[in-house]
Amino acid sequence: MEAAMDLMRRMPPGSTETALNALLSLLPDHSLDLLSQVDLRLQVCMDKENNKEYILCEYNRDTDSYRSPWSNIYEPPLEDGTVPSEEMRNLEVEANEVFSVYRDQYYEGGISSVYIWEDEDESFIACFLIKKDGQGKRSYMQIGSWDAIHVIQVGPEEEGAAHYCLNSTVMLSLTTDNKQSGTFNLSGSIRRQMSMTLAVADGHLVNMGKMIEEMEGKLRNSLDQV
Repeated sequence: MEAAMDLMRRMPPGSTETALNALLSLLPDHSLDLLSQVDLRLQVCMDKENNKEYILCEYNRDTDSYRSPWSNIYEPPLEDGTVPSEEMRNLEVEANEVFSVYRDQYYEGGISSVYIWEDEDESFIACFLIKKDGQGKRSYMQIGSWDAIHVIQVGPEEEGAAHYCLNSTVMLSLTTDNKQSGTFNLSGSIRRQMSMTLAVADGHLVNMGKMIEEMEGKLRNSLDQV
């Protein structure tokens, strides 16, 4: 398993799914570990009821169906699919609205989705996703993609504060072309972690938003140095 994960860390994002499928066939006993630890390029689906796109991932999946953050309905339909409690669902709806504004300001488009669910001991987990694809001649870029996955585990509130643990992954792929250097392909992924204990006076959403904003700034700086 250690060798398999070491191999996956060296794969470009565009080849991750092919490599993962090969490993699943070679190591069927480790399927759950592989699927839970390997991040794949984000896929998109359309919420027909609200005419809005949303991102598919392991965090909104139940069997072969995916839950939309806009309608809270699974597609394909699933009668007994897992859904968040009313409290978590209200926070999820608000988070999707706020994160859409954040995405427009920082990414000038793209698609975002937020999924929130209960964890043990009165804690919860939130997953913030952003997908941005682009093409054109800006800075000689022909085509590019940015997939960001932010998973935050929020501990129970104690004395007006809560512990937040953020795990972030960004998968980047770029293809550029100009007369001097020709065609150039760059792809890779980067992972970072951040933990903080913060007062909850302003709400969990404010705290999570600040952590994601800070983390994305650090990730952009790291990628700029490549």
